[in-house]
Amino acid sequence: MKTINILIFCLLFSNAFSQEFQEKKVKSVVNEVTVFIKGAQITRKKTVDLLPGKTILKFVNLSPFIDAKSVQVKANGEVTVLSVNHQQNYVEKVEKPQNLITLETKLQDINDKVNLENTYLAIIKEELSFLQENRKIGGKNQEVSTTNLKEASAFYGTKLSSLKLKEIEINKTLRNLYKQKGDVNNQIKSLTSKKEFPTGEILVKIDAKKNTQASFEVSYTVANAGWFPTYDIRAKNINEPIELIYKANVKQDTKVDWKNVNLKFSSSDPNVSGMAPELKTYFLNYNALPPTYNRTNNSISGKIYDRENGLSIPGVSVVVKGTTIGTSSDMEGKYSITIPNNASQLVYSFVGMKTKVLPINGSIMNVILESEVLTMDEVVVTGLGISREKKSRSYSMQETDEAEYKIRGASSFAIPSAQIENQTTVDFEIKTPYTVNSDNKSYTIDMDAYYLPADYQYYSVPKIDKDAFLIANVNDWEKYNLLEGEANIFFEDTYIGKTLLDVRYASDTLQISLGRDKNVSVSREKLKDFTTKQFIGTKKEETRAWKIIVKNNKSQKIKMILLDQVPIPTLEEIELEVQKISGAKHNKETGKIKWEFSLEPGDKKDFELKYSVKYPKSRNLNIE
Repeated sequence: MKTINILIFCLLFSNAFSQEFQEKKVKSVVNEVTVFIKGAQITRKKTVDLLPGKTILKFVNLSPFIDAKSVQVKANGEVTVLSVNHQQNYVEKVEKPQNLITLETKLQDINDKVNLENTYLAIIKEELSFLQENRKIGGKNQEVSTTNLKEASAFYGTKLSSLKLKEIEINKTLRNLYKQKGDVNNQIKSLTSKKEFPTGEILVKIDAKKNTQASFEVSYTVANAGWFPTYDIRAKNINEPIELIYKANVKQDTKVDWKNVNLKFSSSDPNVSGMAPELKTYFLNYNALPPTYNRTNNSISGKIYDRENGLSIPGVSVVVKGTTIGTSSDMEGKYSITIPNNASQLVYSFVGMKTKVLPINGSIMNVILESEVLTMDEVVVTGLGISREKKSRSYSMQETDEAEYKIRGASSFAIPSAQIENQTTVDFEIKTPYTVNSDNKSYTIDMDAYYLPADYQYYSVPKIDKDAFLIANVNDWEKYNLLEGEANIFFEDTYIGKTLLDVRYASDTLQISLGRDKNVSVSREKLKDFTTKQFIGTKKEETRAWKIIVKNNKSQKIKMILLDQVPIPTLEEIELEVQKISGAKHNKETGKIKWEFSLEPGDKKDFELKYSVKYPKSRNLNIE
């Protein structure tokens, strides 16, 4: 009897609870997206008809990668928002797109054909083996007539030829099938990873006193989305402004397509190199070597693999840590990125994979990524703050005490949360609606175009690199909201290569390297007649001399900066005398020698650098 009473009580309580909280599924679309360098903020708007009483509005079919602590809900209408929950639905998985289903069906059909052809091949091999084992005719005491021998030979030859030809044909068919299988697999990888994901859901508990209509705005941030800037820099000649086209490279794999959304890009916070070289200070001391310069093209390339199956991964984000300089791996998993001189680490990230941060240790970096387990981070809003729970599969919603924690207000309600890491400082709003599908493909969108007045100057350090680099000096660059990124260079209507637009250390003037110009030639040679070693008393004296020749092969007058250096003694017994610098400026603290001059079309100039070093003859000194 006691058991029956408990059962009746439970049924009555369950019925009363279900009557108190009615649940209503709400299907919405993405209206606005603000894309950060890493991540994106999604905004959905929906008007809902409500009955009197308490209702749980379940916003369904959302991304599985929602950051729970970023969820915000605004409600306009005569309603009270009681609480907000985020959860993941592991029963209703993210629906696969039709083209992916078609490809998977095609792949299964190819696998069935491969299995069938392998079966035929196994049967043929059995027949060949049987034929080989039974080639002998007649017994030990039985004579074989010529007629029998001819018949047996004809049968064996015909049968063997038939089986061999069938074997060749089947192997040919298998090769074609394997090729088709590889192509289909690559297409599937380009669409999505094989992993199935749950759908995200946001539960909003509200209280309405009467029949009403309320407008809801739900916003949250998601992972597996982002953008990075790139540029096209065009200079027709050194007398006209630079045309700079500002582009956003955006991609997302949030498992929800962004169809005709209001798109905004925001930020808080790049194969021949166009990076001009830099001198190191030349310190002179015993057993010390002159500075060495490892000339690289400031480019890192490689291939990215999946540890689980060894296959290449397309669409992996590769970013220079601490910057907005980034790129993505192509269909074969290959990538190439131009890096600034002081870069030390690269960040590799991909949906469903563990993010990997690696030190830059060479021009070739092949990377293996590992899968990660997706977990749910549930956030519950109460009147006193935020309660967090970690759950793997859950549909529960933590209740609040209505009498104590009811939150009233007809205008809006937002979840108290920790500060979002991606605070915006620069916004670019795309004026027309744009579609970005959840396929992890990179979409390039032109955001703006500027004509930048520039002062052009050539720059060369022939000790390191004998090419002349064209530098454009831009004033008032801050008003263009530029971010560091790779840039394609077009000079005199010709594609020159890539460079970096790096604004992180720019001062009043932004220097943009427009790459190498072969029409300005620079040579540097050691003058052997002046390179001597002699002994004077207790000291040795060594002399070094260099000749630098610059020629302007262009049809325009140019301005140029030429750099070289002399060593810096670090001991009093080492004496350095700069004997000739052809009118250059000498920085005695760094040893830098700087010539700044103009050169008419077709003209050339010669410069000499000569210095001597005295030091005790009992010591050895490495001098360049």
